[in-house]
Formats: sequence, structure tokens, C-alpha cells
Amino acid sequence: MDKATLKIRVEKAISPLSSLDTRDWFYGTRTNAGRSLPPYYLVYFLLVDLLGFKVCGSWEKIAWSIPVEFKGHKLVIEHRKFGLGIFAVKLPADEAPAAEVTKLIHAGVKAAEPYFDFLAKSAAKGSNLNVLNNSRELHERFEFFADQYASKRAEAEKLKDDYEKTVFKNGSIISFPSVELKREARWYGSAAIEAFFSWTEHLFILLMIIQGRVTTGEAVEKIAKANWGDKFKAALDLSNTETKGFYDKLLVLRRQIRNFVAHGAFGKDGQAFHFHSQVGAVPLLLPHQNKETFKFGNGVDFIADDAIVLIHTFIEHLWSSNMAPAKIYVQESGLPLILTLAADGTYAKAMISEEDMTQFTEYQGKKFDDAANMDW
Repeated sequence: MDKATLKIRVEKAISPLSSLDTRDWFYGTRTNAGRSLPPYYLVYFLLVDLLGFKVCGSWEKIAWSIPVEFKGHKLVIEHRKFGLGIFAVKLPADEAPAAEVTKLIHAGVKAAEPYFDFLAKSAAKGSNLNVLNNSRELHERFEFFADQYASKRAEAEKLKDDYEKTVFKNGSIISFPSVELKREARWYGSAAIEAFFSWTEHLFILLMIIQGRVTTGEAVEKIAKANWGDKFKAALDLSNTETKGFYDKLLVLRRQIRNFVAHGAFGKDGQAFHFHSQVGAVPLLLPHQNKETFKFGNGVDFIADDAIVLIHTFIEHLWSSNMAPAKIYVQESGLPLILTLAADGTYAKAMISEEDMTQFTEYQGKKFDDAANMDW
């Protein structure tokens, strides 16, 4: 990327907008036009990083201010607690110029896209990155489906002897409510299993970061593309016999879910076929050929309960192991993972004990709250 050439092109895109070395109108009023600016970081990168506009530092409830001038009108582009905006003293006279400035900034952002791409690619190579933490929400999704599965299953058991008889003129039909409840339970069970693997795909990456096993954006991107089994092995210690046992069993379950339910209930080994015989249709995959721990029955009617029990047992094992401190930060706080703290060993120090991690998490949480509130 030729930064000098790009800068000239971007300056033409935003002309005649220019920087102003003053902030006398600090207490200006938010304009309506400024509410539709691009994201605050793009505006900052455009005007300050690329074009070198004057920027004023943080103040109470204000992250930064960029004074600008447009055809004699003095305005300030400011990132305040309630969002980015264009602020002016002389309203409504400055509303129309603010609208023009908004259009010019959008044009500048579009012209500067190669610069933004360069910044992102450069950042990915290092550790000055935050990794979003969605672990708690993904786990709550699993718990919802697992709870629904248990509820439907318990209700079906309670009503197992109940039936409803509908009488017609020429006969009657008997139906059993428990049959429908069991079917719904299977659906929830299948959803719970898939939600578990979705959660752990995300969780294992966060556990690798908090242990300092991945410390750059490129490393995170690489492991994110790996399969579930590789993530498990990279995050947890398979020299632990119990952990290795869970890995083996969960890998079987993962393979079945991915190769069967996730592939339109056809599987890859003939699970959807029945061959013709003297005794009728017979499953192509005979019982002795299916040596997996969790055996599918008819269609998607597989033994969900064993799988759900396995998953719950694994989760209990995980958070009672040496990963217990990680649960406080990764699972309970919802705070992002900061790669610089993984690279410099800060997370590793906090992983020594649950007490250390609790203190560290509370400290980090306050820092994030202060930043969100712009309490400088």
C-alpha cells in the first residue's frame, strides 16, 4: 500500500474539510446529522492516523475530540459516553454544514478502505488484540436445551400410562401423550448436544489464551480453523486419564452428530439405507458394524440420555480440574480475552488459584466499566 498516494486521494474525498487547532466550543450541542457517522474507530483512523488531524485528549465522559472547519463553520467531532457525534455551538445554523461534513467523512472512509485493511492485517500479527468472550451465552443456550430435554422427558414418564380415546361413528383412535413428549424430548436432546459442541468450540480457544498457549491474532485464527478434537487437545491435558476418557467418548459423539444430524440425517456409512430381504427392510448398517458408544436407533432416535449425562459429567470434571480459576474469568465474567495479557504472563499468574483469578477479574471488570463510562 502506497500510503502517500492514498492520503492524497482521501484528502480530495473530504475536501474542503480541514483540521482546526482549537477546542473553544468544547460544550457544543450534538447535531442530528452527526448521529449517522461511520463507526468511531474508522473516523479516528481516517482523520487522526491517516490524515494527521489535531486530536484533543480524554476528558470526563469524553474519549477524544477532533476540531474541524468546513467553509468557515467550526465543529467538533467527538466520541462521548453516548456515542460519536458532531457537536456545534451555533445551532440551527451549523446543522446543514454538519450534514455536509458527515457525507464527506463517509466518502473519506470509503476511499481509505485499503488503509483500514492494512491496519487490521498488521494488528492480527501481534498481541494487541481483544478476543470476544461469548462463552457464557453459548453455555446458557446449551443449558436451555438440556433443561427442556429433561423437562419433556420427565413429563413423558409421568404420563406414560395416560391415553386419550377419540370415538368416531365407525370406530375409535387411542393416542398416548407421552409419545409426542418423547419425540419433543429427542429434538431438545439433539439440540442440546449440538449446542454443547458449539460452546466448547469457542470455550477451548479461550482456555488456550488464558493459559498463554496462543498469544497472537494469527495463532487464534489458525486454531479457530482446527477441528473440535484438535482444539480439545490443545486446551486440555490429555495426560490426565479421566480427561482422556472424556475426549475419547465425546469425540465419538461429535463424529456421530456431525456425520449424521448435521448432514441431513444421512450420515456417511449408510445409516439412512435399508436393504431388501426376505424379512423385509433391514438397516444397511447392521448392529455388529456399529461399535460406537452411542448407537443410533431408527432415524434420529438415538440414545440422547447417555450423551446428555456424559456432557454434564464432563462439564463438572472440567470446572473441578486445574481449569477452575479459568471458569471465573472465561465463563462467569464475560470479559474479553486480551492477548497482550496472555503474552506477558498476566493470565498465567492469575491462574495460580481461584482467589487470585477472582481478584484479577474484579480489577479488570472495573477497568472495563470505567472505560465504558468514560470515567477518566
